[in-house]
Amino acid sequence: MKLTKRLHSCVQLEKDGRTLVVDPGAFSEPDAGLGADVLLVTHEHPDHFEEGRLRAALDANPGAELWTLRSVAEKLAPAYPGRVHTVGHGDAFAAAGFEIQVHGELHAVIHPDIPRVTNVGYLVDGSLFHPGDALTVPGVPVETLMIPVHAPWNKIAEVIDYVREVKPRQTVDIHDAYLSDLARPVYDTALNALSGAPHGRLTAGEHTDL
Repeated sequence: MKLTKRLHSCVQLEKDGRTLVVDPGAFSEPDAGLGADVLLVTHEHPDHFEEGRLRAALDANPGAELWTLRSVAEKLAPAYPGRVHTVGHGDAFAAAGFEIQVHGELHAVIHPDIPRVTNVGYLVDGSLFHPGDALTVPGVPVETLMIPVHAPWNKIAEVIDYVREVKPRQTVDIHDAYLSDLARPVYDTALNALSGAPHGRLTAGEHTDL
């Protein structure tokens, strides 16, 4: 399986000529969802869910389908009957040759005064886990853990402890649009020294084989 990092929290996975894209939001490239056979969205915040990008992807490929939580699905299902599916914690499904499990229920706490929205993470082919905006521990082995490295709702100590708890074979950064290039080495050094798993960072457009 080939992993390509897109901007912010968007990632693209390719296998056997099929393509899966997670979270082509407003901070990702305008064409981030184009060419996808499978689209997954973790939650409704605009840096993860941008309706225009999803509509463009679904229009460009009549065979493409979207799996997401109810708040997002309700916005798109009427225009794409039979192609938008609502999922939640504990669900599992197959799509375009990918096997996907759904883990998690709520977005991380930003502030106690801000209501928490629903958030789900996706484990793809029992290998790569994208948690969205939460530090969800899936409770199953994970080869590659996508880590939300910098967000309004987290700090590096929490990310380090999250990696220690999941115990993946390796980690790769997501949720990094807020992080300046000047600060990246500070985060890289802390994660490499303390998380207990090899830490990787891909620039937008860069890819690796899993």
